Amino acid sequence: MKKILRYFFGVLLFSFLLLYISPYNFLLIAAQKLFETGRDTAFLEDYAYFDNRLVKAADNVTEWPKHEKYNVIPLSDKINAVHEKYRSVAYLVIYKDSLLHESYYEDYDVSSKSNSFSVAKSFVSAMLGKAIEQGYIKSLDQKVSDFYPQFSEGKAAKLTVGDLSSMSSGLDWNEKYDLSVNGMMEAYITPNLDRLLLNSSIVDEPGQAFRYLSGNTQLLGMIITKAVGQSLSAYFTEHFWQPLGAKEDALWQLDSEENGMEKAYCCFATNAKDFARMGKLYKDYGDWNGTQLLDSAFIAKSTRPRFEESPEYGYGWWLTNYQGEDGFAMRGHLGQYIIAFPASDLIIVRLGHMKGPKLNRFGSQPFHDYIQEGFEMMNNASQP
Repeated sequence: MKKILRYFFGVLLFSFLLLYISPYNFLLIAAQKLFETGRDTAFLEDYAYFDNRLVKAADNVTEWPKHEKYNVIPLSDKINAVHEKYRSVAYLVIYKDSLLHESYYEDYDVSSKSNSFSVAKSFVSAMLGKAIEQGYIKSLDQKVSDFYPQFSEGKAAKLTVGDLSSMSSGLDWNEKYDLSVNGMMEAYITPNLDRLLLNSSIVDEPGQAFRYLSGNTQLLGMIITKAVGQSLSAYFTEHFWQPLGAKEDALWQLDSEENGMEKAYCCFATNAKDFARMGKLYKDYGDWNGTQLLDSAFIAKSTRPRFEESPEYGYGWWLTNYQGEDGFAMRGHLGQYIIAFPASDLIIVRLGHMKGPKLNRFGSQPFHDYIQEGFEMMNNASQP
């Protein structure tokens, strides 16, 4: 028995050492971080386990005014059941730029931070628009190879920043969100995102079809950082977070502590009402209370589908429709949503632990439930 145990632990130690010196040693780091929490994937409070860069709150905070029927109209039994089943932590309905409803669950409140995951992709798209507006990037058609010569041969030579933003790069990337050997887990854990992306290859023709890959946004974030000469956090703070009157400091996860690169594809943490600010900015096509923060033409292009056969996505934004009215959304892992319907002047925010089953290419069943509830509440508020 002792020989068997020695043999077993010897094999285990040898396997551990092989993994440690292999290209997959990030799995050890992942296992350690996630083991501490008992989880096997990212979660709302995971920012506490990683290094972050501060996104500083505004000096002049803009408060959300309360609608005259604020929290007067009760949530339906249906949506209450959805919130309970999928463990929502925040739900907001903002109508005509006034807070019509807000609810918080579990131990979350108005100031509680939540990781928003892929909501950050829409933030990066906004920064791309700003960098184009300021002349740091020529246009959506500028080649990625202008910034990184590693992409100057073969199919990669055709790759543009617009292809990255519209998820049509042809990048070799495995979009899977669990503890396994794939692009997403390595991106989540690696101390060097730049190296990971610059060692990636383009295997399909760029600009031909939509395929959702987080590596696209990470590479785009690297390009923006290089083009503007600032970190994503600093650039976003200067041109969006502070001009939008954000009330709370936010956190953007980094790949490492010293001179780290933001996880551009995810991991921006703040509270529900501050997340809603980007929804209002896009709902109003770049205008923030009389100041044009982002080119309206860029927003219009971003919130229309690039590919006819993929009507669910534009440039960094998911697209949706409710009873014939077009809307668009920032969406994140586990069901983080900031949804805007410009024609109705409506914004809906939901944060929570679970996304729910997929209904169609436009989102999960709960995603559509949150929208329906928001419209019903808006319609009730419009009654005399």
